[in-house]
Amino acid sequence: MIILHTMLRVGDLTRSLDFYTNVLGMKLFRTTDRPDQKYTLAFVGFGKGNQDGSTELELTYNYGEDSYEMGTAYGHIAIGMTDVYAACEKIKAAGGNVTREAGPVKGGETIIAFVTDPDGYKIELIQRLSWVIAHINSR
Repeated sequence: MIILHTMLRVGDLTRSLDFYTNVLGMKLFRTTDRPDQKYTLAFVGFGKGNQDGSTELELTYNYGEDSYEMGTAYGHIAIGMTDVYAACEKIKAAGGNVTREAGPVKGGETIIAFVTDPDGYKIELIQRLSWVIAHINSR
């Protein structure tokens, strides 16, 4: 398993992209706009991002939200794995708290789930079979 990205909620995506790309020197890897679900995602980072095993930062703009209290700005940590369904069963069997069962992401096909750590932090499990196997084999 590997950490894929960390997500932060932002009040102005253009302002945030300017900061992360122009001020910090990160690259914009991709964006996803989901109007039906009322959010836009932008993934930034160094290197080639998830393509070369680098961790990315996911900036999430929720339509109509222009600011957050610092405590609600944190989103989640994402971990890539080959089988999210099996991971959820293993986590539950070990006494872990699965807060969103494995299944397709709303508005897409990627299989995800969410678990919560003992302090309440969210961790997203993302199924990426071929990518994870290729990354592990490249080590």
